[in-house]
Amino acid sequence: MSNYSDFAFYYDSLTRNVDYKKRAAYFDMLIKKYCSTGGKYLADLACGTGSLSEEFFKLGYDVLGIDYSEEMLNEALEKKYDGGYDIQYICQDMTSFELYGNADIIICALDSINHLNTPEDIRKTIERAFLFTEPGGVFIFDANTVYKHKNILADNAFVFENDKVFCTWQNSYSEENNRVDISLDFFEKNDNGKYDRYSEDFSEIALETAVMDKYLTDAGFIIEAHFDEDSENLVKEDSQRIIFVAKKPGKS
Repeated sequence: MSNYSDFAFYYDSLTRNVDYKKRAAYFDMLIKKYCSTGGKYLADLACGTGSLSEEFFKLGYDVLGIDYSEEMLNEALEKKYDGGYDIQYICQDMTSFELYGNADIIICALDSINHLNTPEDIRKTIERAFLFTEPGGVFIFDANTVYKHKNILADNAFVFENDKVFCTWQNSYSEENNRVDISLDFFEKNDNGKYDRYSEDFSEIALETAVMDKYLTDAGFIIEAHFDEDSENLVKEDSQRIIFVAKKPGKS
């Protein structure tokens, strides 16, 4: 799992197309439908620069953001102080994270779970989520599908450009765990009119839904729903991202 040191600096400018307010509202709808603890303590796993955490805070949740990358969290902290958000951020590996008390809701969004190195790491993360979810609480996460890795990311290349940075994105697909190795190169114009180059390499893996479901039920969760990305529609053969809603048995 990468520290995303250079990526952290450019992450927000390269994800301007993500409607974090809309995504938070979508998750809020699922939480209200499936969570029965009556509490508002929400842990945001792999919170990155905190953009989604901030939207949950605005919706009235008590938010704890967790990320493995110190650089990502530095960006989140800077935004926290600028915006006056009462959000706590901690640096932890999500395969072994610990909370003081159980969370009512644990969220892991934006295919962050795909960024784990192995299926075993995904299993460990799910087990930790179960351990630190309040009975009646929910673990909601999204995951890129095998279809997306094979047909959309695949061996393709992409280019992103804005007023801050020019970025090239190159993929290399492997059938081993449907892994996509991703190489990012960032080009930023300096004061001399020349370009400084920074690079970041990381991988994503994709597991079949049945494997994810087994990890969830083995950990003790009840699977409440699968949805096609950011909807309440059924998952299709060509769905690119699946929303998993799992509940810890307890309060009804």
